[in-house]
Amino acid sequence: MKTSKPVKIVGAVLLGIITIVILFFLLFDWNMLRPYINRKVSESTGREFAIRGDLDVKFRRNQYSQEGWRRWIPHPRVFANDVHMSNPSWSTVGPEMASAQLVEAAFHLLPLLGKNAVLTDLQLAAPNIAVERRKDGRNSWTFKDNGPSEWKVDIQRLAFNSGRVRYVDEPIGLDLRAEAKSIEGNNAAPADGVQPYGLAFTLDGTYNKAKISGGGRAGAVLSLTDEHTTFPIEAKADIGDNKIGLQGTIRDPRSIAGFELQMQLGGASMADLYALTGVLLPETPPYSTSGHLLGKKNGDFWSFTYKDFKGKVGASDIGGTLTYAQRATRPLLTGNVASQQLRLADLGPTVGADTGAGTKAAGKVKAPAEGKALPVDQFNTEKWGALDAEVKFSGKRIVRTHDIPLSDIETTIRMKDKVLTLTPLSFGMAGGRITSNIRLDGTDKTLDASARIAARGLKIRELFPKLQSMQASFGEVNGDGALAGRGNSVAAMLGTSQGELNAVVTEGTVSRFILELAGLNVANAVFVKIFGDKQTLLHCVAAQTTVRNGRANIDRFVLDSEEAVVNATGYVDLAKEQLDVDVRPRTKGTRVLSLRTPLYARGSFTDPKVGPHVGPLALKGGAALALAAVTPVAALIPLINVDRAPDTNCGAEIAAATKKPSMKPAPKVGDAAPASDKAAPAATKSGNKAELHPKAATQ
Repeated sequence: MKTSKPVKIVGAVLLGIITIVILFFLLFDWNMLRPYINRKVSESTGREFAIRGDLDVKFRRNQYSQEGWRRWIPHPRVFANDVHMSNPSWSTVGPEMASAQLVEAAFHLLPLLGKNAVLTDLQLAAPNIAVERRKDGRNSWTFKDNGPSEWKVDIQRLAFNSGRVRYVDEPIGLDLRAEAKSIEGNNAAPADGVQPYGLAFTLDGTYNKAKISGGGRAGAVLSLTDEHTTFPIEAKADIGDNKIGLQGTIRDPRSIAGFELQMQLGGASMADLYALTGVLLPETPPYSTSGHLLGKKNGDFWSFTYKDFKGKVGASDIGGTLTYAQRATRPLLTGNVASQQLRLADLGPTVGADTGAGTKAAGKVKAPAEGKALPVDQFNTEKWGALDAEVKFSGKRIVRTHDIPLSDIETTIRMKDKVLTLTPLSFGMAGGRITSNIRLDGTDKTLDASARIAARGLKIRELFPKLQSMQASFGEVNGDGALAGRGNSVAAMLGTSQGELNAVVTEGTVSRFILELAGLNVANAVFVKIFGDKQTLLHCVAAQTTVRNGRANIDRFVLDSEEAVVNATGYVDLAKEQLDVDVRPRTKGTRVLSLRTPLYARGSFTDPKVGPHVGPLALKGGAALALAAVTPVAALIPLINVDRAPDTNCGAEIAAATKKPSMKPAPKVGDAAPASDKAAPAATKSGNKAELHPKAATQ
């Protein structure tokens, strides 16, 4: 088939045009356009732009950004030497936002007719970039607003070699400098979606006044056409006293909208993480964690998830998932944290405990004054407004120095508008469970604190693990409390507290030896020791305490058993850390060689004095000596007790002691009471006994 003459003419014309264009690109002196380009770019951006070196255009093949036959077709490639772009006048990071020894850009010709600049390759040689974001929202990389542009720019592949970058972000307190040098493979094409490392870099600067130092490796080529292509990064850095290691990839480099990294984090104390994360944590022994760090950008805000992390804090283990989300008001921390073994000492000043010698946090707990016992270390509320939080925590085993172990702790920690709540805080103790709602309001300089506490099913024998005489006892302690106070330490809060504390025990048993000893019934105590201790039925124990201005007054205390009745009166002053309590035992039968007299407990918390009242004891001794002058047998008469204490109305006592406690007058009312407070234990009288139903109350 012969080609028509018109077709041949058109083909010849097109070939001639292409030849002329190529010759034009090859022979034209492009430096003549530099002044025009510099002026137009400067006018459109509002910044000074200058190409100070040679400007040239050549035709070359694109081996990496094109596929198939297109990679063999030469495309025009622009070479601009010594390129500079200025920063705005207000910038503090230097006069130039960016400069490069060489900018090399390959593009398609035909899309230019539609005002679409398709840059198939953009390579930067020795770039020097300095950008900044101010607290008022301004940033140095946003140019003059000239309205919507008719031109569209599409960069398909970005490559760079040795260079320097400085980034200052005032809102987050970051001043970061990075210096990179090319390593082998910096121009290699991605393999299986992931390219090899092409740059080695070093880091230094500050973050929230904490010094940054470190380095790592990264890819040298960003492929911006395939959303499945990933950009590798590996880095290790010291930020203040924290050590951080990252290894992973940045997904979809076109928008840098997310990343997935393996992160290792460690340091001398978790309190040092505030400078890094803005999350307020307690002073602790050294910690270390490892997990997946996921980042995702939604609009102007990022969210970071530390997923499935595991680690150690001192002798405690921790693990879980936490998400830190940026918001317009303040960041939000959410997630779940769990521990198989939690050592209270590892939480340091948070619980008023020292963390042990040899750690950074050791000795940071302020010791009480001489003669004082309550923790006086201050809560630091200045940083409470840094973020909001809602984190669920669970701990299987709680290790502490005391003999009564704690287990199965569960709580939700919430921080909102500088108000910290633990609702509920629940844990196992002495075979039972304690549930509380705690609220600390840090909006003022002085903390407002309130707490409601419910204790259910605490086993008597487990409350006294070292007291051999109590190991055969059974019965359960159930109690409720409500306290409110003001102060920035535990001592100050308790010293100003208002509220009530109530407790009851029903249908248990108690060591007969202990009851005889409490009544100073010498003969009976010796008899029990010789012939064996026995358990005596405990009808009830009921206690009611009113707390006013830090002074806990014992309004009611009665212990009723088959053998004796014990009453107690007095007070415990939490503000002065003093106590003055009288215990008055009365037996329900005849006792020989009984020195029964009221007992007392007085003095300070650190040095209490316990013993019998001297007056009644002296009267008995004096009477015995006087009668001994008549006949030795008569001396026993004052030491014989024939008084029988009446049975206690346990039903009425328990009913009074199981009323929902009040914290009035309180500075502020705390959170709602736990479920156990909503259904107070019901008491039913059966003779002189009462039955308590704690399980129904705690459900």
